[in-house]
Amino acid sequence: MEETLQEWNETSHSNDSDYVPMIDLCFPVEASSSTENKPAGNTRRILIIAGSDSSGGAGLEADQKVVAAHGCYAMTATTALTAQNTQGVFDIHHTPPEFVARQINLCIDDIGVDVVKIGMLASAATVTAVGQALRERKEQFALVLDPVMVSTSGAQLLPPDAVSILRETLLPMATILTPNIPEAKLLLGKKEEPNPQTYEQVVQLAADLQKLGSRYVLVKGGHFRTDVAARGQTKHRLIDVLHDGHQPLLIEKEFLKSRNTHGTGCSLASAIASNLALGHGVPEAVHRACRYVEAGIRFSIDRGHGSGPINHFHSLK
Repeated sequence: MEETLQEWNETSHSNDSDYVPMIDLCFPVEASSSTENKPAGNTRRILIIAGSDSSGGAGLEADQKVVAAHGCYAMTATTALTAQNTQGVFDIHHTPPEFVARQINLCIDDIGVDVVKIGMLASAATVTAVGQALRERKEQFALVLDPVMVSTSGAQLLPPDAVSILRETLLPMATILTPNIPEAKLLLGKKEEPNPQTYEQVVQLAADLQKLGSRYVLVKGGHFRTDVAARGQTKHRLIDVLHDGHQPLLIEKEFLKSRNTHGTGCSLASAIASNLALGHGVPEAVHRACRYVEAGIRFSIDRGHGSGPINHFHSLK
């Protein structure tokens, strides 16, 4: 049985009715070579349905690195090929939707699956094909849905009809949905509204989004920063909000000044998928995934002339 946020937090939960649980990740993260909870032989199977990033920092390439770093086994269904590097995306070639569905079915028929992670889908036809293929499967699996719909620059990557289909078909199947704030607003039909200015508004955004059908929603706070006073200094913090429809969990992280953040959304979702495959409940999987990505940024190496990737193998020596 899936644990609730209240159960996960019960050891530290306050009796104060106004208390909002919070994880504080604002501490130095050290690289570790621990293999705790990583089964031998890559026995946990994760199917990644997403687009390819030719520069290796995001998309399928990043997803496979994350899965490998967690000791799991990755399969792929490629939805699109991109011509890109650290400075931007220059061209996209879409995979025929029926071919995407064939990849999904052939992988699961032969190897099986424990967790499905969905990233870039790019078109309404592909969203429809993926939804139909997964609905027809009789296997039990968790589904991590990273709705790649809005670029860092604010451009909408998924046409309106595809957004509507994704909302109606894939959201109800999702174990956890992991949008950033612009994507959360787009899914709720609030694209033109201003971004949240307080964490209470982010919490409300997550609560409203959870009502669309996913079991959990993680609204990523990269587009929302808050300042806190600590030891006489004002420091920047990021706040992610995890919501299960009953109570929110705030995940506070230090804002890391780095140009190496390409693919952080893909990597976070795949780290959540990996930790779910390893047997962790959703709150613990999110906690571990946030720490993994934070360490990936801290221990990143500059590559290219633009936004570089995180270090996906920071725990391997």
